[in-house]
Amino acid sequence: MTLRLGTRRSALALAQSQRVADALAAVAGEDVELVPIVSEGDVNRASLSQLGGRGVFATTLREALVAGRCDLLVHSLKDLPTAQPDGLVIAAIPAREDARDVFVTRDGTPLADLRDGAEVGTGSPRRIAQVHRRNPRVRVRDIRGNVDSRLSRVREGDLDAVVLAAAGLARLGGDGDELLDGLHAEPLGLADWPTAPGQGALAVETRADADPALLAALAALDDLDTRVAVTAERRVLSALDAGCAAPLGAHAEVAAGDLRLNAIVYAADGARRIGLDRTVRLAGLPASDRGYGGESGSSNGAHAADGADPIARAARTGDDVARRLLERGAADLVPREST
Repeated sequence: MTLRLGTRRSALALAQSQRVADALAAVAGEDVELVPIVSEGDVNRASLSQLGGRGVFATTLREALVAGRCDLLVHSLKDLPTAQPDGLVIAAIPAREDARDVFVTRDGTPLADLRDGAEVGTGSPRRIAQVHRRNPRVRVRDIRGNVDSRLSRVREGDLDAVVLAAAGLARLGGDGDELLDGLHAEPLGLADWPTAPGQGALAVETRADADPALLAALAALDDLDTRVAVTAERRVLSALDAGCAAPLGAHAEVAAGDLRLNAIVYAADGARRIGLDRTVRLAGLPASDRGYGGESGSSNGAHAADGADPIARAARTGDDVARRLLERGAADLVPREST
């Protein structure tokens, strides 16, 4: 039996999907082949702010999964809308890579020190707002393209800098010198520069009625701490009714039984921001009490009711943080979800 893993065709998508394929093959004892699929986001060159939260990187892949042309999908979690389609399930969220953004330049000049009029490339409304807030003297150019093409524009002098996800560089080998090829990467701290909900994490999706053996193998790839953290982040996004390209940064971490969630909503020009940092105590569930993918199973109603389910606790925390942000005026800054 060969499992068919659907993925976007970009070098980054193929690299991260191959990692999942290798891990799944080791667990399931089956061959896993990649099935490249072209998404709307790969052919639609509109700005990310125009594409909004319509799932342009996921819809075509999900259609292939439903039609039986593949058995599972790998997504960058930050690209997924928060509403889960009927009949499909996120069966695994492996341990997250570095969730930070990095600021890439030719000479290592920090973002705050860039000269007046320097040009920084990014298509993300969140990053645009954060760049303006860190250094209002620079100009931001709305760009699209793969990681290598963005780096080339800095290397060749078309741009002074670009903002990229650290996880993408790592998955493409950017922790060495080959990909950066002499460029300098400045990591941006998550406390002051929270990134997109789910950034650095992968979502492995399949049909809810998939072979139980496949679901069991995928459950072995799931990382509970990562799932708890990204659940909190994405519930902020969902409760704010914002698209996944909204000017919102949200990052959560689980440590020593605590969940810490930091969320900041920005005005488009970075002039205003509304933020909240909250830490709550988690009550852990033993692995035997969790359903596939770390989600609570049908027998866990009592745990969910008394707060022992860490996924439910994370969801409630995200909802509460979003409510408090709205009370402080976040609705005036965040555009509603695109349809």
